[in-house]
Amino acid sequence: MNLNVRIGLYCLLAGLCFTIAALGAGHFWLWWLSGILTVAAFVPMVRFGPRHPLALYGAVVLTLVVVGMVCTLSEGVLFYPEMKAEMARDLIGGSVSYLIAAAVLVALAKVLKMAEPVEQAVPHRPVGIAIPLVLLSGFSYLVYYFVFGGITFQFFTQQYYQHSVEANVVPLGYWFWVYQWGRGTLMTLAVLPFIYTLRMKRWHAALAIGVLVWIAGGAAALLVPNAMMGATQRYIHIVEIMTQNVSLGVTAVLLLRPRTARTAVAMRAVPTA
Repeated sequence: MNLNVRIGLYCLLAGLCFTIAALGAGHFWLWWLSGILTVAAFVPMVRFGPRHPLALYGAVVLTLVVVGMVCTLSEGVLFYPEMKAEMARDLIGGSVSYLIAAAVLVALAKVLKMAEPVEQAVPHRPVGIAIPLVLLSGFSYLVYYFVFGGITFQFFTQQYYQHSVEANVVPLGYWFWVYQWGRGTLMTLAVLPFIYTLRMKRWHAALAIGVLVWIAGGAAALLVPNAMMGATQRYIHIVEIMTQNVSLGVTAVLLLRPRTARTAVAMRAVPTA
């Protein structure tokens, strides 16, 4: 079985794990499509990411739960605090589902031999430098949120959120922006295991992480109808999340992965005198 067939089979089978919600909410085919896209975003991670299954499982769980649930639902609570109890239930139920889905992703990757066997050293920043760079990455998200979120609000979504912004966001003052900084920092920390283990070229890794943060951070879930948003609103947010989250993922990798580090494979290829 060639690699392309294995990748396709991996996405189709693992994507079924994300259809559990369809048992109560319906829309099975859309949940499956959402799952397929989510799994596809993880393909570079299972191929070139952590080699040990437990390390891969932990990295997948961090991304799904923190980026896909915590950071997404906390944003919903901010705009709709009256739905806090319902979103808390979604957080618990969704996190349990993601724990199961992550186990299937790792196990199926092992069965289908998805991992790329080529060894390659992944460059790291020293801890003393990495800590402020993680905070800087989080701050970059605040900037992307301010720019792209502001454009989206002014031209597309103001009609949906004007009252909520005035009632729930404006009273927070500058703390709203502190919250967004923390949110960007948390998402950066969640994908840090992949950033530090992804055996890919720096820019390739940056794009892969950016797509992962976009898809897991709400784009896949918004393909499915929900009670809070109409179709037009969901599609607008898919594009908005792309501008913010892809930018965050690319920025995080470019900050935390050194530009000129040579891989172990390249170093072995250099002839010695």
